[in-house]
Amino acid sequence: MSVDLAAADLLSVASTDFRFLRPLWLLGLLAIPLLLWWLRRLRQRRDVWRDVVDAHLLSHLLQGRQTARGGWRNIAPVLAWTLAILALAGPSWRELPQPLWQDRNPLVIALDLSYATLTADVQPTRLLQARAKIAHILRTRGGGQIALVAFADDAYTVSPLTDDADNIALFLDALTPDVMPRDGSRTDRAIEESMRLLTRTGFKRGDILLITDHAGGAAGSAAIDARKAGYRVSVLGLGTPAGGAYRQAKGGVGSARLEEDALRRIASVGGGSYATVAPGDEDLRALGVLQADRIDAAAAQGKRGTAPLDEGFWLLPALLMLALLAFRRGVLAVALLALYLPWQPAFAADGSLWQREDQRQYAQMRRGVEAYRSGDYAAAETALRDLPGAEAAYNRGNTLAKQGRYDEAIAEYDRALTLQPSMRDAVENRQRVEAARKRKPPQDPKQKPPQKPKDKPKDPAQDKPQDKPQDPPKDKPQDQQQDQPQNQPQDKPQDKPQENPQDKPQDSPKNGQQNPAPGKQGQPQPPQNASQNPQPAKPQPQKPDPADRKAQEQAQREADAAQRERMRQAKPPEKKGPGDAPKKPPQTLPGTSTGGPVPAKESAQARERRIANQVALQRVPDDPGGLLRAKFKLEQQRRRRGGDR
Repeated sequence: MSVDLAAADLLSVASTDFRFLRPLWLLGLLAIPLLLWWLRRLRQRRDVWRDVVDAHLLSHLLQGRQTARGGWRNIAPVLAWTLAILALAGPSWRELPQPLWQDRNPLVIALDLSYATLTADVQPTRLLQARAKIAHILRTRGGGQIALVAFADDAYTVSPLTDDADNIALFLDALTPDVMPRDGSRTDRAIEESMRLLTRTGFKRGDILLITDHAGGAAGSAAIDARKAGYRVSVLGLGTPAGGAYRQAKGGVGSARLEEDALRRIASVGGGSYATVAPGDEDLRALGVLQADRIDAAAAQGKRGTAPLDEGFWLLPALLMLALLAFRRGVLAVALLALYLPWQPAFAADGSLWQREDQRQYAQMRRGVEAYRSGDYAAAETALRDLPGAEAAYNRGNTLAKQGRYDEAIAEYDRALTLQPSMRDAVENRQRVEAARKRKPPQDPKQKPPQKPKDKPKDPAQDKPQDKPQDPPKDKPQDQQQDQPQNQPQDKPQDKPQENPQDKPQDSPKNGQQNPAPGKQGQPQPPQNASQNPQPAKPQPQKPDPADRKAQEQAQREADAAQRERMRQAKPPEKKGPGDAPKKPPQTLPGTSTGGPVPAKESAQARERRIANQVALQRVPDDPGGLLRAKFKLEQQRRRRGGDR
């Protein structure tokens, strides 16, 4: 509430008491003796005559005017220091009239989330009725801060006191009994948590609204304590006295009825009102929670307060005049030139000093993941080397497999499975690496493999860099594990024999593709005789057969068509009118039935990864209460460690 102040009131003096607004600054006056001693030592060092003239002759040689000038040079800094300290202390001898701030009573809503709220004696259920009442309060209440507390066996803060009612409304749909760590109905703890919210915010008065069907033995004493603290406790009863049956957390059947008499006593000792939930808003109007009462509105009517005025600025002109005595010609110019000097970066402390151990590990994990994606597997291995946990071991296994170090990669996968036996990706990658190691043992990159032109041609892929690494692990680190429906293992043999074995090894897909046609595993191809297929000692790479390339392109198109059909069947059909044009959804898949054509520059690997990402996103369960469930669980563990519960 704003109150217009007249100009005369702004300049009027409400009090003539002299005081310092920040008196602790006066402790700086204790440094004056130290300042005098330092100035004396400085003057003695600058007096060159003391080095060449005896001390008993100085008084006869030095002129009196120089001695007086030296004394003034000592007095001026001390006087400037004193004026600065007094100005910082905030001298005040006037008070200006100020309007009294009028605020509205805050409201804390405590909602019972026990499984008893699933009783259907109030249609559709008690919980849905309670959430509808809270939504009506958030829409209707005019002003004042609101907080939301959920309680069962214990009470937890869903939203602290805030003026943004829409922020609280976002949590209503997620409020279900399964988000609470334990079932129960501790109304006393709900009142205590509500009082804690009001006290921490600094409110001396406020309203607490309990929405529950159960009173509890200690709720009466908690309501009395709240009333003594200045907070009013009101109760909105859920259900009917006859009650009804509900399904408990462990699957059993329980019954719950409204304890109306006990809840009325809680509201009576808490200084509030009681009402039973009913259609419309008459119950909320009876409780008085739709309109926020003003704090001390009647007592503050027509009254004003006073605020002291800081008068320290009057000392600044005298301080500036003393600063002129320290002026020397050319000193300011040198100071300005110093601003143009190049500044060297100074790292006074490590940036991780203010981070927790888990935050430092997360940052190190991110560096390893980024290096892995960029293809720098050595840097990724270095970043992931000392990280604990199953995910870090899984990522280290991927980086080692990318470098052809299969034994070390298998050891890391085993370590990840020891820490987390249910990690399916680690099991699959370990099997692929094991198969790759049996098929083609890793070789020292510094040594060239022996050449046997008569038995087996030299793999030309070893003489030139490959477009794609020929290793079995998945392309993605553990922080983004996703199921790829089209990502087949690369160590499967081809379905048909290669026409040009000199150009492409049998364990590598043609043209860098990751989706070869499935063939029969475990059937090695017989080595070709040198007389049947003579080969030079150093075969030259040949161009791929156009017929074979067309066959692979046809197989790729058939695989894409099958994937599009699966995506179309997995997605529910959209209803369209006869005149409606097909609309593109916000997230579409290139090459699918709902997306546009594949861009010409998009590779097959990028397309597969995009499709796999979309499929994985569709598999993510829609659980709006997951964050609240995790928050309440962590809060419960913290309270147990601290001995609060």
